[in-house]
Amino acid sequence: MTPATCPRCDEPLRAPGLMSSSWDCDRHGAVQPLRRWTRITPEVVAQAARKAAVPLWSPLPLLPGWTVTGLAMAGDERGGARATVLALSGPSPLGGPADMLLIAEEPGVGLGAHLAGGDGLDPGDVTQGPPEAKVEAAGHPTALWRWNSADDRVAFVGEASGVWLYAVLWPPAAELVLLEHVQLHDLRHETHVDLELPIGAPTARLGSPVDA
Repeated sequence: MTPATCPRCDEPLRAPGLMSSSWDCDRHGAVQPLRRWTRITPEVVAQAARKAAVPLWSPLPLLPGWTVTGLAMAGDERGGARATVLALSGPSPLGGPADMLLIAEEPGVGLGAHLAGGDGLDPGDVTQGPPEAKVEAAGHPTALWRWNSADDRVAFVGEASGVWLYAVLWPPAAELVLLEHVQLHDLRHETHVDLELPIGAPTARLGSPVDA
């Protein structure tokens, strides 16, 4: 397994030791250590779901032609994953390939903001004006608002199951995916224990991999 990195800047971390019980980043101080996998199997996804303290969201059923292409978690062994990311890839509604990251995180982690390519730690009060997208998360209608992102992608954020929910898509036109009836399910739920999601080629949207 490669060294853990900062969820806010992806820089290497100092591991806990005699002087500190936390994972520390030179830029951001104490953070939740981020680890990634690119060799995904159904067993890896199930193992990650068991370690997660927040939802591990996946569309079920997957959108036609889409596959799971990456997985990341931020958290330590003591507290479990405080942020999860499932990466998916498939055809964009307007043609060509598209990628989507579904991120669940507790306030203060900063992973969603980093993957969106925006600034800040948490989205704050994003509920100004009507929502610009909607999904169903764990059976509940969930509003999403457009959030700051880099020019090569589009990001939406809302709240589901008591934590932040981000959807980050490449290219920006892939936001049309959210116009479909996207049903997000938490893979931690016992009904999904034996679920075997289709696995595709690893995505580059999550950066450096870790060994599964």
